[in-house]
Amino acid sequence: MNTKEQMIAYLTIVRKEVTRFMRIWVQTLLPSAITQTLYFVIFGKFIGSQIRDIQGISYMSFIVPGLVMMAVMNNAYTNVVSSFFGSKFQRNVEELLVSPTPNWVILAGYVTGGVLRGIVVGVIVFAVSVFFTHPVIAHGGVIILFVIMTAVAFSLGGFLNAIFAKNFDDVSIFQTFLLTPLIYLGGVFYSVHSLPIFWQKISQLNPLLYMINGFRFGFYGFSDVNILISLLILLGFSIVLSVVNLHLLRKGTGLKN
Repeated sequence: MNTKEQMIAYLTIVRKEVTRFMRIWVQTLLPSAITQTLYFVIFGKFIGSQIRDIQGISYMSFIVPGLVMMAVMNNAYTNVVSSFFGSKFQRNVEELLVSPTPNWVILAGYVTGGVLRGIVVGVIVFAVSVFFTHPVIAHGGVIILFVIMTAVAFSLGGFLNAIFAKNFDDVSIFQTFLLTPLIYLGGVFYSVHSLPIFWQKISQLNPLLYMINGFRFGFYGFSDVNILISLLILLGFSIVLSVVNLHLLRKGTGLKN
């Protein structure tokens, strides 16, 4: 395929992905808005009113970046794993595999779809937060950089899960038993500095802590971890997952059974 044909293939996959999650927006976009609203009400309004400010920021404002990033992570991951596994289950992924479409175009198309859904939901959650507090944006470029890189990393993770998944239970098991606990322990609802030293050290092993805090830095200009390290971790995750996914696509792992 020449460059023009590759671009057509890429845009076709992206259009299919966007159409898929926009067509059923009640299932793909609305639930996150409702869930995050409940978080704002329960954790921010009821519990947050009894918690002192964190570095001069109210608790309600403090949790906004974490809740937005949590929505981005979950939706980027879920979109890709459900869509690609659905293609495997329905066996229409074979049409892609036998076509001259390069593997990197297939991967890029699905990842872009996940990134777009993650960003759309992130914007919705941020819009909801405005009804409860007034978040400050200190570094807009950092916010954009972290939200895109995080959405890419989790979309790649969703693609990897979809490759190995053999049934619908396998689609949710990783998200339920690994991803969700890491998100909740990644500093969404608290500053890692408020923990005892031992648990601070343990928390620093959680890669999601760096992603969430890097995003929070874009809003308020402070972070529990080094921003450069956060960027390097995100970049490293994306590169490793891209290489692994392309290798598995080339071998046909989980696709040619």
